[in-house]
Amino acid sequence: MKATGIVRRIDDLGRVVVPKEIRRTLRIREGDPLEIFTDREGEIILKKYSLIGELSQYAGICAEALAQTSGNLICITDRDHVVAVAGNGKKEFEGKPISKQLERVIEGREHMVASKEDDDFIKITLDDNGEYTSQAVSTILCEGDAIGAVVLYGKDDKGKAGETEKKLAMTAAAFLGRQMEQ
Repeated sequence: MKATGIVRRIDDLGRVVVPKEIRRTLRIREGDPLEIFTDREGEIILKKYSLIGELSQYAGICAEALAQTSGNLICITDRDHVVAVAGNGKKEFEGKPISKQLERVIEGREHMVASKEDDDFIKITLDDNGEYTSQAVSTILCEGDAIGAVVLYGKDDKGKAGETEKKLAMTAAAFLGRQMEQ
């Protein structure tokens, strides 16, 4: 485990403040759920909880089905990382942190379709190299909370994303959101 050099005391209500530097580094925001566990050595571990991460195997199966049906690269994300990828080029996206642009789309609970030449075309990950030319993005909602996104990413040979791709992304996002509620 990495030492930070920061020491905090527990207050009379049993609370401890997670330092701002750590929250910023781990992208922990106010209201984010944290999972708390202990290990055999008596250490307390705080882990950012991802509802979609809990079902990453299921999200992977969903991404595979979407990729086979649409012929696009499919990324399923939580609010921080890509948790499942299927299709050509998946190694470039697997486990990568999402971009600030995609974070804003998720926070805004948006559903969008864009081509590379459009102003609203966004990068999906921080190091997205921009080789994809069309996208359909749909926010995953679970019990009213925006918890991630389904992204259909296409290249020139697939043609421009349209209403069909948008509906496919929205259907997958709604299905995943309902699955998370169970």
